[in-house]
Amino acid sequence: MVGGHKGEPNRSVDAVTLGRDAATLGVDIGEKAPELLRLLAELERWNRRYNLTAITTLADGITRHLLDSLAVGPDLTGTRIADVGTGAGFPGLPLALVYPERQFTLVDSVAKKVRFVMHAARVLELQNVTVAHTRVESMQVEAPFDTVLARAFAPLPKLLAAVEGICGPSTQVLAMKGKWPRQELDSLPHGWRVVRSRRLEIPRLPAERWLVVLARVQNR
Repeated sequence: MVGGHKGEPNRSVDAVTLGRDAATLGVDIGEKAPELLRLLAELERWNRRYNLTAITTLADGITRHLLDSLAVGPDLTGTRIADVGTGAGFPGLPLALVYPERQFTLVDSVAKKVRFVMHAARVLELQNVTVAHTRVESMQVEAPFDTVLARAFAPLPKLLAAVEGICGPSTQVLAMKGKWPRQELDSLPHGWRVVRSRRLEIPRLPAERWLVVLARVQNR
């Protein structure tokens, strides 16, 4: 995606474009563009050996990994964030770079992906990232998370069942979906409600993206 001498002259252009595109999503990445691009470079290097992602070009990496992840930045609440089924670290790693004041726990059960996430967090010196090599259903937490992120993790009923143990009364679950999940919403388990939803307009991404924010029903 990024590596190779031929790509070097384009990095400053990519950084400017990334900052501008992130701003259209309501996210100010400040001076983090070089680090975000370095994340893609590390992913490309590992991907040659470990086959972590099918996305292999810089343009697709910026759009489908970085911008797609950052699109939910304005919807984060609280300081303790869990990214369940993080895969190669998306959306958790880009968000952790841009929001250093928040603590992110990235959860996945696939060993090679967890190893990459740990490597990337170390290389990028992310002090606000914890990596959990486990299934989220098996997690034991001292306190519920403020926000739980899930990108293409599972249908909503299965997602909510999986994360129930790490959610409290005030936790918001941010489910990143492709097409509008009408049937999934019709099958929400008892005790959960939709707080809000919106379409995510990712620059240069032709596919649909939706965000559904869910929380527990408050007993009165």
